[in-house]
Amino acid sequence: MRTPHVSIVLAVLLALGLFFGNNVENGPNAFITLGVMNGAVYGLVALGIVLVYKGTRVFNFAQGEFGTIGAYFLFMCLSSGLPFWLGVIIAIAGTLVLGLALERVVIRPLIDAPRINVLVATIAITLALIGLEILIFRIEPQSLRPLMPALDAAGNPAGITIFELTIEPQRLIALGVFAALGGLLAWFFSRTDLGLAVLATSQDSFATKVVGIGVPRMSRFIWGVSAVLGAVAGILYIPLTGTLIPAVMTSNILIPAFAAAVIGGMTSLPGAFIGGIVIGVVQSVGGWAGGHFTIGDKTLNLVVFGVEHVMIFVVLLVVLLARPQGLLGKEA
Repeated sequence: MRTPHVSIVLAVLLALGLFFGNNVENGPNAFITLGVMNGAVYGLVALGIVLVYKGTRVFNFAQGEFGTIGAYFLFMCLSSGLPFWLGVIIAIAGTLVLGLALERVVIRPLIDAPRINVLVATIAITLALIGLEILIFRIEPQSLRPLMPALDAAGNPAGITIFELTIEPQRLIALGVFAALGGLLAWFFSRTDLGLAVLATSQDSFATKVVGIGVPRMSRFIWGVSAVLGAVAGILYIPLTGTLIPAVMTSNILIPAFAAAVIGGMTSLPGAFIGGIVIGVVQSVGGWAGGHFTIGDKTLNLVVFGVEHVMIFVVLLVVLLARPQGLLGKEA
């Protein structure tokens, strides 16, 4: 029952922010809207992080690079002249195969090892993938076109306008995909035998072996789905930045996504959605506040460098002090 309550509180806070910012010149409303859109991408990566943690009790630092690899797969497909939809399928399938291969070669041998060993292995995977990207593609910015163009045939911005901010179709698609995947995964883990088996494996792997649940099969499933979620996030996010370079998802998205997962609760898939929205809005409004408010004759962002990151830290600290397990997480 906590999920509806927290969702209602979040919606009320967003509505109050929009109401009080409505008559403010150059107010925060456009930034709140942009924060919700960015939060969808953070939440999508956070879903993969939470999924791995729910199934293995390990923080997956490779989640960001699954997104970068997926984007590079799509870039290669489009450069070869393949249709966009076929490129997306190949990119997701290629990232899935890579995720399964890494699980088999690196993660599977560590199933019975201490969790810290697996965590370090995910860091090693991240560094290896970044090195592979640099080796193949060099540190040269590439462009990746979006699923739907940001400009229409007449050269005008496409999408919808909210509070004088034009929301590109790609951001709307990201929000819709994130909500659909979040709902699908929440249903899967609460209503299906396979989903319940994954959760049982994370709680007591020995007991699940006794009742005939294959731990390696659960591990393979978890890392495969995690890789697919990362690829989808990369395909949706990188066209918004305009630049595809090695480690772009890890450097830009991974830390906010981890913060989103922790705020929402590392055991809660709906929490990843809520945490992503919270982090996106706090970061965007923090950027607005840094350029809007002044201390003396200087704007806030000149006095407190990276004010948006400071605000994220403050929100994260408050949530952890009030509820160490996160807004929707459960006690260990």
